[in-house]
Amino acid sequence: MDEVRACIVGMGIGRPNGRAIAANERGRVVALCDIEKERMEDFAGELQEPVKQYTDYEKMCKDPEIDAVFIGTPNQLHVPVALEAIRNDKHVLVTKPLSDSLESAQEVVETAESAGVVGMMSLSTRFSADVRYLGELAAQGEFGELYYARARSIRRSGIPGWSLGFIQEGGGAFRDMGVHVLDSAWWLMGMPKPLSVTGVAGAKFGPRGLGYWNYQVPQEELYSQYAADDYGGGFIRFEGDVGLQVESFWASHQKPELQIELFGTETGATVRPVRLFRTVNGAPQDVDVEIPKGPSSWDAIAGHFIECILDGVECQAPLRHGMIVQAMLEALLESGRTGREVRLD
Repeated sequence: MDEVRACIVGMGIGRPNGRAIAANERGRVVALCDIEKERMEDFAGELQEPVKQYTDYEKMCKDPEIDAVFIGTPNQLHVPVALEAIRNDKHVLVTKPLSDSLESAQEVVETAESAGVVGMMSLSTRFSADVRYLGELAAQGEFGELYYARARSIRRSGIPGWSLGFIQEGGGAFRDMGVHVLDSAWWLMGMPKPLSVTGVAGAKFGPRGLGYWNYQVPQEELYSQYAADDYGGGFIRFEGDVGLQVESFWASHQKPELQIELFGTETGATVRPVRLFRTVNGAPQDVDVEIPKGPSSWDAIAGHFIECILDGVECQAPLRHGMIVQAMLEALLESGRTGREVRLD
């Protein structure tokens, strides 16, 4: 095999992932899959080559001319589509979160690892240039011991109202946005083993028809079906007296922000902007870092997925990582429901 022939499932987040695969010299998008033909036809118009179009993912997965499948459906369908693809010997690239529950996340990880296919998470924040730069510094020992972090994703009016999957059970702010900063902070900290989670979560805006994307006012028939969180926050304790404070808001009366703050024994840092904090010769030193413009997150994700398939490179964002992150976020939401700490050890 000298190229990866991919199908893109879901024409929302599937578009940037599909563009990146198609732009890679060893990748081709040969098929699209969505329940709405108009959306497929619209995206197909962007691509250089004709593509097959499927509305039935089970039929698509049986196509022998497809090597890999990107899965960008609502959360509730990630695992059913991934399992069908894996059972038909396809490699899978899954958008975050891995699933809508820990149990189904575990099932797809075990199935993929048993089948020997490449199973990878598409994580646009972890693969962003700023996070990758700090990850390289962490690997070089720049921070010393990373013992604490704060991570938050805050929108002012950003509830996605264009798909019920976002706001029904299995969706919600923490699975949509909190997962980005949780995953990236955990990865930057060296992926320590989580021990316990305490959290709060709820919905203060969505069920009232408020806080929707760009201040749009939805129909009552939409927001009356709200059954997920629009905010969540909590504290995760890891082995080695390491801690992470994490927050996610789809709507709020605060400034929009995506930020990760790292506390190390030798150096601290923020992600946006990239800034390092040190003490040099007994004096505090703050260093602003300008990250050179390079490949986008999507290009980095597509390139790594393709090299894992064609070159046998070890996957740096396997589905198992997605499962561990799923365990932490589900524990936070469960703690919010019960008011109790959730143990993961």
